[in-house]
Amino acid sequence: MEYINFLSNAIIPIIITLIVVYAIIEKVKVFDSFIEGAKEGANIVVGLFPTLIGLFVAIGALRSSGIINFLVNMLSPITNWIGIPKEIMPLALLRPISRECFYCNWNRHNATIWCR
Repeated sequence: MEYINFLSNAIIPIIITLIVVYAIIEKVKVFDSFIEGAKEGANIVVGLFPTLIGLFVAIGALRSSGIINFLVNMLSPITNWIGIPKEIMPLALLRPISRECFYCNWNRHNATIWCR
């Protein structure tokens, strides 16, 4: 068990060291590459932030209004028969919506696949 604890504490520094050693061997400017990646990451966060805020507000409004509880109660006879616990039904109802919004926005910002 001590070996697993040591390995779990050491894995991130080991991976970072391996990346830096590989970059030195390949003669890549590590810091410049890191800064470029951080800039790209910041642009992605800035682009996705409005969508995430809108999604959180919409989910909060659905929960506060009781629509989610109403849908869960309406679907509970079917989900009980199938064996799906009532506690995970809000997640099952909201996840497809949130995933679609995320991928729509991601594709729009990356210009690879346009959202329909």
